[in-house]
Amino acid sequence: MGNLPVEGDLPTSNYPESRVLIIMTGGTICMQPSADGLIPMTGFLKNAMAPRPSFNDSSSPPVELVAYKNGERISLPSLRTPPSAYSRHIRYGILEFSPLLDSSSISSTGWTEIALTVKENYHLYDGFVVLHGTDSLAYTASALSFMMSDLGKPVILTGSQASIFALQSDAVDNLLGSLIIAGTFIIPEVCLFFHHTLFRGNRTTKVSASAFKAFDSPNYEPLAKVTSLGVDVNWSLVRRPTRIAHFNITKYLDTAHVAAFRIFPGIMPEMLDAVFRAPNLRGLILETFGMGNAPGGVDGSLTKVIRQACERGVVVVNVSQCTNGFVSPLYAPGTALGRAGVVFGHDLTTEGALTKLSYLLALRGLTLERIRAEMARSLRGEMTEMASPVFSHPGGDVEEVAVRLSPAESAFTALGYAVQRGDLAAVREIIDCDRDDTHQLLKRADYAGNTAVHLAAVGPDAEVLRELLTRGASVHVRNRANNTPLFLADKSGLEENVRLLKEAGAHLWESEMAYGPAS
Repeated sequence: MGNLPVEGDLPTSNYPESRVLIIMTGGTICMQPSADGLIPMTGFLKNAMAPRPSFNDSSSPPVELVAYKNGERISLPSLRTPPSAYSRHIRYGILEFSPLLDSSSISSTGWTEIALTVKENYHLYDGFVVLHGTDSLAYTASALSFMMSDLGKPVILTGSQASIFALQSDAVDNLLGSLIIAGTFIIPEVCLFFHHTLFRGNRTTKVSASAFKAFDSPNYEPLAKVTSLGVDVNWSLVRRPTRIAHFNITKYLDTAHVAAFRIFPGIMPEMLDAVFRAPNLRGLILETFGMGNAPGGVDGSLTKVIRQACERGVVVVNVSQCTNGFVSPLYAPGTALGRAGVVFGHDLTTEGALTKLSYLLALRGLTLERIRAEMARSLRGEMTEMASPVFSHPGGDVEEVAVRLSPAESAFTALGYAVQRGDLAAVREIIDCDRDDTHQLLKRADYAGNTAVHLAAVGPDAEVLRELLTRGASVHVRNRANNTPLFLADKSGLEENVRLLKEAGAHLWESEMAYGPAS
């Protein structure tokens, strides 16, 4: 293995390559039969992926990728997919947990290990795929979404209902779809991919123990779907970083001090009170009926138990037992809970509510009032915030501007000229006029593959660059020459643009590092 080429010594190809790191935690997808039943199997790359032409184009010579594990630099054997429908190879390697875990055994320690692995390798790969058992997959996807802040690259969790070695299995489709999406599209979210569908991770829940369509996102549309025609991404739903900040993680969510309790008819208040009095309990997810209702008891004793817990400093969050819908103080029982100090979780899933509360409790310096306020607002797109409608009459000038900037190529051309002039007002006007499709405008590229951020990186005004970044434009897109905006800014000697891009999490791609580090 020591004689294998590393990093830049790639075999020639007519198609560009993306790089994806697969983080393997365990799960059914990697299991094989044994005398004691299904057990996890190591050597997944060699035994499960290399023999399959859809995962291995048999390119030579073999290539090793650089990765980091627990701070140690290591080399990973890699494979490359055949060209996708998007004229791109996906080169990937696998980092395996040791030992491999059954997902029912994962905890905040495992979540932290996944998050740290992504952070250590963030500058080396275009995207990440996490292989995971399905039992707690929605919990892990939700937890990672809160642990990862200012994420600029896709992190996609997947698994399967049947082993990849089974004759009838969903493993190949789930894994291949995750690889292609992670290596092709800059969807900077923690996602869950299953049965040809990409979901926002913190919106998901497992709905079947055996069906291949095992997950759903009951209160939010999928981010993308895979069809015979390709990957249809709903870009208007994709969240993007809108502040100037580096990618970062929060470690060790406070799951040990949070509980979930399901209300049922005839419940005795003493049962819930016993849970509230568990040692060091700091938060509780209360799964209520319908739109947030719970029996108060003839004498209001259950509500009293809840009120006393809130007064002792326990954060109680109300979510619905129903798969679809949201909690609201529409009925008297729900209103009584609100008056007792319970936070309404709107359309949070139980998985999303529990991991979000664990995340907030792990942050230092947050008061109880702040935690309760943050639980009631969206942090990572995990809930739909209720807002009052605002009505306005469309002006005639708006229609004229829309005509002038259509089709989309004209809008991008106008934006490019405004960026070149350093005309911040014009940049804002063009983006605002294209508000319904802002992301498509910001990800559109010219004939050389340069996006608006590439143009702004060599533009005369750093404030224009800042405007694009706070509108959700990506710093990680590479043009046809495989150059990042940071590389162009550095080679142009624009120190302010370099500083701003680096603050937004930009880093040089490996092929650019040969020309020296960014200033």
